[in-house]
Amino acid sequence: MTQKQNQKRIETAVIHEGYDTKEMLGSLSTPIFQTSTYTFETAEQGERRFAGEESGYIYSRLGNPTVRVLEERIATLEKGEAGLAFGSGMAAVSAVLIALTKANDHIICSSGLYGCTFGFLTMMREKYNITTDFSEMKSKEELRSLIRPETTVIYVETPINPTMRLIDLQQVAEVAKEYGIPVVVDNTFSSPYLQQPLELGCDIVLHSATKYIGGHGDVIAGLVVGKKSFIDMLSNTTQKDIGGVISPFDAWLLLRGLKTLAVRLDRHCDNARKIVAQLKMHRQVANVYYPEDDDNPDLAIMEGQMRRGGGVISFDVKGNKQQAQQLLNQLGFLKIAVSLGDAETLIEHPATMTHASIPYEVRQQMGITDQLIRLSVGLEAWEDIWSDLEQALDQL
Repeated sequence: MTQKQNQKRIETAVIHEGYDTKEMLGSLSTPIFQTSTYTFETAEQGERRFAGEESGYIYSRLGNPTVRVLEERIATLEKGEAGLAFGSGMAAVSAVLIALTKANDHIICSSGLYGCTFGFLTMMREKYNITTDFSEMKSKEELRSLIRPETTVIYVETPINPTMRLIDLQQVAEVAKEYGIPVVVDNTFSSPYLQQPLELGCDIVLHSATKYIGGHGDVIAGLVVGKKSFIDMLSNTTQKDIGGVISPFDAWLLLRGLKTLAVRLDRHCDNARKIVAQLKMHRQVANVYYPEDDDNPDLAIMEGQMRRGGGVISFDVKGNKQQAQQLLNQLGFLKIAVSLGDAETLIEHPATMTHASIPYEVRQQMGITDQLIRLSVGLEAWEDIWSDLEQALDQL
């Protein structure tokens, strides 16, 4: 990669990085290499490739040209050395945590995280005695107090799903470096357009690419970016042997989605700001949680590490679970669905949906109450989004 290419702004890089039309017969769109295996010119060439003495493709579980373009593009966007694509966001999460831990190790995790990540950590504890401490990570002292000799990973979501709390990534990275512990950041809610954790000193960034990277609700995928040495190890061991790989067609869908990432995120953010302002004035809304809200106690963190506040809002309705579910049931065109980052506005009830697998007491500690609603603001006209929300809230 040349210095000139390195200087491309992210709005340009999401369209061009990692692909040269001259290498693919002038095809403007990245070709889909829909093949499982690759031929060798000689038996000796096959031997060299399996021995790692010669670069080249062997089998699509081990590498694919379409997937490689995606991996190079996401690495550039996240300012990392290398990237690796997976068949789902959880395949990426589990591969990274498996690669960084062994039996009896210890993980420090942000207080609040995606329900399936919590479920995977629970499985790691039950099977391999890998323990987890949850932390607000509000100060260096708090973080240092949790570090043990067997601590091998600090795992962070920010913004946290679904409470939208923020973690100061630079502060976490500074403490982690004192102890030589890698920091893993789930950057799904922001995408590299809004936040670049590696630039803040973190070591590994991952995404559920199903969300903003894809952007159209038609693909399940995960991505990991980090140093080349780590990505090579992850590719040659955990991914290769467990096999959570992405298909060439799904990689192509992500490449297509990435081309509009910047314009989509700007619209998501514009809409979200306007919906936040309306929610805060409605009599049936108790609290609104959004990173860029002027009343957010973590606003200074947001301004220090995020370009904008993103497209996800959480809010508490006045009442209980019944009122929260009633709100969802009274919506018109807005869709009751999990996931986020789609063109459509999606709304869900975390306590009974995305985070239902987390025990009630733990959910309460994380701030995931029965009154909490998560709203992924779409690309529709914001006035229409609010009109539907308002009529549903008015009926509570």
